[in-house]
Amino acid sequence: MPPAVLALTAGAFGIGTTEFIIMGLLLQVAADMHVSVPVAGLLISGYALGVFVGAPVLTLATRRMPRKTVLLALMAIFTLGNAACALAPNYEWLMAARVLTSLAHGTFFGVGSVVATSLVAEDKRASAIATMFIGLTVATLLGVPFGAWFGLMLGWRAAFWAVTVIGVIAFAVVATFVPGDVGNGDKPISLSEEVAVLGRPQVLLGLAMTVFGFAGLFVVFTYIQPILTRFTGFSEAAVSPILLVFGTGLAIGNVAGGKLADRGLARALIGTLAALAIVLLGLAAVLSVKIAAIALILLLGIAAFATVAPLQLRVLEAAGPSGRTLASSLNIAAFNLGNALGAWAGGVTIDRGLSLSALPLVAAGITAVGLVLALWSLQLDRTQSAVAACPAE
Repeated sequence: MPPAVLALTAGAFGIGTTEFIIMGLLLQVAADMHVSVPVAGLLISGYALGVFVGAPVLTLATRRMPRKTVLLALMAIFTLGNAACALAPNYEWLMAARVLTSLAHGTFFGVGSVVATSLVAEDKRASAIATMFIGLTVATLLGVPFGAWFGLMLGWRAAFWAVTVIGVIAFAVVATFVPGDVGNGDKPISLSEEVAVLGRPQVLLGLAMTVFGFAGLFVVFTYIQPILTRFTGFSEAAVSPILLVFGTGLAIGNVAGGKLADRGLARALIGTLAALAIVLLGLAAVLSVKIAAIALILLLGIAAFATVAPLQLRVLEAAGPSGRTLASSLNIAAFNLGNALGAWAGGVTIDRGLSLSALPLVAAGITAVGLVLALWSLQLDRTQSAVAACPAE
């Protein structure tokens, strides 16, 4: 892959770390801020909703700016937002700082996806997206477990200071390796042309399958610390190593999903979403058995991130050249709306008095909705192709 794509991977690592780090710190943040665990979990929903709002707004606001300038500005917002999180004196401040940080997320991945795919051959586009998203998987593989360790050893604020330093480093890497002229020669697209992408049924279906398909993961992952400690019976010290196992699965799944999508996008969509739903059902069955739970958590990571490249590429293809930047950012927003939906659904499940073991079942049901939407979308493709192939009367 070109060095510029790898530089985007570094930025993705920083942003991914701040998105997921709170999941290994929920108990510490809840205790320090004097709120319940479900209320602390809303810090994940707040971040995700900030991405959902920020992605289209910032993408449209920066659409005529040089791509490299946009990426650097977003990394600066990310870095300042994490410093504000580390300094938060109360829950409200922390929530506001999380939302500020989240504004950079969707547009960075949206613009980054377009930049990455413009730097490689046509048959390597899904792999280029997957390469950038490796930063996200490495963030979960290393950043989140070390964040949980920081929180346990040095306090949760130290974890956010560490992410702030990562932001400074990522800014420098993007500044050094991403070409200053990338995307600058593209013909300017009018606002009406860009927004018109929202009128395409396949784009809307693609966004919806991303929301529901990915939401199932966050029903479980948002509350992974209390699930492992309060239900499965692991100690708090064991959470970080288990998150490393999960992160290993994400790395495997991310690469596999890119390769599968390059070979056949339709099969990759259906296969990865179906696999995720099946793994969630399996996790519900073995959650009380420690060894089996760890094995399923590995499979959960593989299945979850195998969906990312196919879902992102599906929306890019449905949008076409005129709307790809906005559509790409909106799909990142859709991932995060799914995060918010999953975190909310998990919180409701807990508040209704159901056991933590019910969370994977709820998750599987939500992911199944995404699978049905994918089947519907592909059926529409087949119907339209058949109509186009019929000779006019």
